[in-house]
Amino acid sequence: MSRLEFRLFGKFAAHRDRELVKGLDSTKEQELLGFLLTHRRKHHSRESLATLLWPDAPAEKGKKYLRQALWHLQGLLGSTETGDPELFRVEHNWIIINPESGLWSDVAVFEEAFVTVQEIPGKELNNDNAQTLKEVVGLYQGDLLDSWYQDWCLFERERLQNIYLAMLDKLIAYCGARGEYDTAVAYCYSLLSYDRASERTHRELMRLKYMAGDRTGALRQYQRCVTALSEELGVEPDDRTRYLYEQIRADNLKPSNGEPATEAAGSLSELLNRLKRLQLFLVSTQKRIQRDIKAVELELKSSKH
Repeated sequence: MSRLEFRLFGKFAAHRDRELVKGLDSTKEQELLGFLLTHRRKHHSRESLATLLWPDAPAEKGKKYLRQALWHLQGLLGSTETGDPELFRVEHNWIIINPESGLWSDVAVFEEAFVTVQEIPGKELNNDNAQTLKEVVGLYQGDLLDSWYQDWCLFERERLQNIYLAMLDKLIAYCGARGEYDTAVAYCYSLLSYDRASERTHRELMRLKYMAGDRTGALRQYQRCVTALSEELGVEPDDRTRYLYEQIRADNLKPSNGEPATEAAGSLSELLNRLKRLQLFLVSTQKRIQRDIKAVELELKSSKH
C-alpha cells in the first residue's frame, strides 16, 4: 500500500512514498484538500464546499467546479492500480476524508498528540508523553498554510497556534522541573518568537537562567521583558515579575519560590496582549474586505463601459 503524506504547517505539500505529488498546482484544489484535511472528521455537504471555494459563482456552477476538482484529485491521488482505498468518501451530497485511506497528515498527528496530554500539567508528564510532545512540536514548521488568508484558514491557524504554544508551555514546565534548563530555555525562546510580550514566559526564562547559574542572563532577561511589554503593550511588568527580579538581584531565589510561570494564571497584561492581537486580526480582516469591495466596484464600473 502506498503512503500519502500531507504537510499543512508552513507551505502546503503532498508526497506519495516520499516523492512530491506532481500536478497539484490548482490553488482551489489545494484549498479543498487543506480544508478537508483540517476538518477530517466531519461530513461536508457539496453545497457548503462549493460556496466556500467559489462564493461568487452561481450554485450550480459552484457544484460543477467542485465535481471537477474532486474528479481530478481522485485521479491524481487515488491508487486504483494498486487497490489502495480512495482518499475521499463521496456520497450523494456528502464528502469526507476516507478514514481507511491510510494517509498521514502533520495536523492530524499534532492534534492527536495534544489530546493525550491536554489535561496533564507539564510537570506531571511522564517520559513517553514528553518525548511525544518533543517530536510533535518539531512538526510545526510554520503556521497553518502560511500565506493563505481565507477566513476558515485564519481561524484554524489561530487555534492550532494556540495548541502549539500550550505544548511549549508543558515542555518548559517538564524540562524545568527535571533540571533540563538549556532545553527549557530553548522552548521559551520558541514561544517568545510567537508572543514577544508573554510576561509569564519572560519570568520563566529569568528563573531558568538563574537556576542554570546564569544570574547575569536572568537580570538581562528582565530588561528584555520591560522593553517588550513597553513596545508591544505600553505597560510595565506586574508585581510578580518585579518581585522575581528583586529576588534574583539579591541572589536569593530558591527552586521552590513562586509558581512556575508556565502554570500560573494570566495577568492583566497578558489579557491585554491577547486583546491587542485580536484587534490586529480584526483590523487586517477589515482591510482585506475593503480591498475586495473596491475590486468588485471597479469590476462593476468596467463592465458598464
